[in-house]
Amino acid sequence: MSTSPSGAPRLASGLAFALVSALTFGVSGALATGLLASGWSAGAAVGARIAIAALVLVVPGVLALRGDWQVLRRGSTLVVLYGLLGVAGAQLCFFYAVGYLDVGVALLLEYTAPLGVVAWMWLRHQQRPTRLTVVGALIAAGGLVLLLEVFSGGSSLDPVGVAWGLAAMVGAAAYFVIGGDTDNGLPPLTLAAGGLVVGGVTLGLAGAIGVLPMDVSTAPVTYRSTDVAWWVPLLTLGVVAAAVAYVTGIAAARRLGSRLASFVALVEVVAAVLFAWLLLGQLPHAVQVVGGVLVLSGVVVVKLGETAVPLVVEPLPELDDVDSRG
Repeated sequence: MSTSPSGAPRLASGLAFALVSALTFGVSGALATGLLASGWSAGAAVGARIAIAALVLVVPGVLALRGDWQVLRRGSTLVVLYGLLGVAGAQLCFFYAVGYLDVGVALLLEYTAPLGVVAWMWLRHQQRPTRLTVVGALIAAGGLVLLLEVFSGGSSLDPVGVAWGLAAMVGAAAYFVIGGDTDNGLPPLTLAAGGLVVGGVTLGLAGAIGVLPMDVSTAPVTYRSTDVAWWVPLLTLGVVAAAVAYVTGIAAARRLGSRLASFVALVEVVAAVLFAWLLLGQLPHAVQVVGGVLVLSGVVVVKLGETAVPLVVEPLPELDDVDSRG
């Protein structure tokens, strides 16, 4: 990370964007749990979430281009890959994984994505991780094991489920790698909007051909003994947990780099536990609290390791223009 005078504000804003992204992504699990309990299928909830987010971001994404359609044309392949892998692929593969594995095991597999990012940046860009980065990765991984209580239920590892979980990890890693690419010229709003459109269309096609069940319900959704209309959590999922989450996630990756952003995003797991407590009354166990502390500690150690490597991430004019408009 650059240590120039402008590097500190850039780092601070990158961390802020990353935390907002992690928090907004983290609320999705608790909100979706209420929808699933009221009769929605996972495919319908995710498909509606992505479709709403795409509708919210399409116009801002087009405006962010400032009429320069050549940028979108040149980056069309990345937009498609981002939508297929980072949006639709990661979520579809995760849902298939939980069909064979406990949710905690499937989550652990998907959240090994930061290690995939480290490996990719090392093999593809010769950005070898420092010892501190490796130590931080191990600390965070250990924290995830405790936070998700993977071994508390004595679950067995089905090889098919493991394969789907690792495929979800690839999709999550692609989300960070593509989102952190500062050479494509695509504004964050445009990349997020395009990826969500591609992801939404992909999930819609998967539902149309019967690969993904699409059951919906208009029954009230219950959170902590409080009933709300079904559209309240659905709109929150689409606007907050998708539109805001994806845009801020890309902005964070542009500032922090794919590697560091992927580790900061582990805070999402901590946020998911907290929102499950607030909305569903699912109190975290003591071991989960310890796991959360280890995850955050691992992120700090990774950051210390990253400062030892001069990774210079140049700002894009388009990105700065978008950020100035909020």
